[in-house]
Amino acid sequence: MTIEVLEARAVPLGGARALTVHRTLPQRGRTLVGAWCFADAYGPTPHAAAMDLPAHPHTGLQTVSWLYAGEIEHRDSTGARALVRPGQVNLMTAGAGISHSETSTAAADALHGVQLWLALPDAHRGVAPFFEHAEPEPFALGAATVRVFVGELAGRRAAVTTFSPLVGAQVDVPAGATVRVPVDPAAEHGLLVDAGEATFQGQPVAPSELGVVAAGASELTITAGTAVRALLLGGVPLGEQIVMWWNFVGRSHDEVAAFRRQWQADVIDGGDPHGRFGTVAHPAPPLPAPELPTVRLRPRA
Repeated sequence: MTIEVLEARAVPLGGARALTVHRTLPQRGRTLVGAWCFADAYGPTPHAAAMDLPAHPHTGLQTVSWLYAGEIEHRDSTGARALVRPGQVNLMTAGAGISHSETSTAAADALHGVQLWLALPDAHRGVAPFFEHAEPEPFALGAATVRVFVGELAGRRAAVTTFSPLVGAQVDVPAGATVRVPVDPAAEHGLLVDAGEATFQGQPVAPSELGVVAAGASELTITAGTAVRALLLGGVPLGEQIVMWWNFVGRSHDEVAAFRRQWQADVIDGGDPHGRFGTVAHPAPPLPAPELPTVRLRPRA
């Protein structure tokens, strides 16, 4: 089966401690894998305290934080405050609107992980925001060790809330082994490789690349030359066009522009700290939104 291999592009995140991430979603040719609409991989960094993102807004999506090394403190406008460590998942449902901050701590020697977003279906994107934390139990699938942190795979279901058929799982395959993963043929899937010599459906996928398989496969094959650590991300195609700009997911240019105006007026200019996005107890001031492009934002599927 032919797969699509997406190369990552380096994106520097701002702030006093700039962190460079490797972004595979979205790209010009592909916006979504299932409902997954954003994938940033980072690290390992030379020091643990490498992430310092002050309060910023989100709408219409869920954020998923998953670590291989380090520790991140999450705070949000629902009042949630939680740490995430390797083997644990933080899932924040932005819904109608939320603001949050993420700051890595000095509790480990390095920071290494991924930040992922899920686009909420139109029927659910206006839900009230909430936060969840869970620690999935690892299990053996052939020679591989699997941790399902979102959705469902191989009869195991994650303990966090989702709004469309999905899977997000870490798959560790020892050197020289092949694992066959049973999946829903109605779903499309991507393999985001973190480390090792991986072959996905017979095609090499290098570290920081995302190999994507169209819907129709009932089994996925991962072979490890050297030991492989990767994330399997998949889901039934969303079937909707979205407009994604900065930290907002909407359905039209005008809607996203309205989100930006409200963030600037209520939070940056102090108009209504109890409005759509609320406030976050963080020592740094919230991030102002960049200027909108001079052309209208176009929906993408």
